[in-house]
Amino acid sequence: MNAKPTQHDASQPADDGRKSRSDGEQSRERLLHAAMRLFGEQGFSKTSTREIAQAAGANVAAISYYFGDKAGLYQACFSAICTPVENNIAMFDQPHFTLRESLRGFYQQMTAPLMAGADAEVLLKLFYREMLEPTGFWQQEIQTNIKPEHMALAGVLCRHLGLQEPDERVHLLAYAVAAMCVQMLIGRDVVNAITPNLMSSPEAIAAWVEQLSGFAETLVVAEKIKLQQGKA
Repeated sequence: MNAKPTQHDASQPADDGRKSRSDGEQSRERLLHAAMRLFGEQGFSKTSTREIAQAAGANVAAISYYFGDKAGLYQACFSAICTPVENNIAMFDQPHFTLRESLRGFYQQMTAPLMAGADAEVLLKLFYREMLEPTGFWQQEIQTNIKPEHMALAGVLCRHLGLQEPDERVHLLAYAVAAMCVQMLIGRDVVNAITPNLMSSPEAIAAWVEQLSGFAETLVVAEKIKLQQGKA
């Protein structure tokens, strides 16, 4: 059966259909933002769909329409804020990059959530809540994003250390490089209380990233010297 053509009222603007779609997109975005905030503050189990809809100024039925159910909305929250892993890896794993360029790119992709301005706190709280009260998504995140990025970093380190494949020491070095940035992500309250200027703006965060890149480069170079001395 052919669909009946939509009849447009001549008094309505010609882009009325586009406007409706835009309204729908805005409703979906409001639900996502409300869900991110509430899931981050209260956790998945303690947040109801009714509460999310009320905070978003939307109907509860809209959650089913756009996301299927609460679990689908929760998944969509992470999908909305997670950059594809291949994009993250491409920021630091390039064969022509110097060691410093690779380390800078690694820290830039790690600190990307901090560049979200007012939304940074919401995004980070959502991740922390999942780590504290795992729903299963965190294990999925480890396998699909964190592990591939770690292995890519280990490969970059091997390339600059002159090794064929990562051994235990290279993995330890990769963990150490990543750990240098963790304070920026999970210790923001501490940093802001002691040295608020270090994270006061995107420019300040970028400057810290540059410093971290230098610290990490020194660490890797020191490890390379140890390896060379061991071969001598």
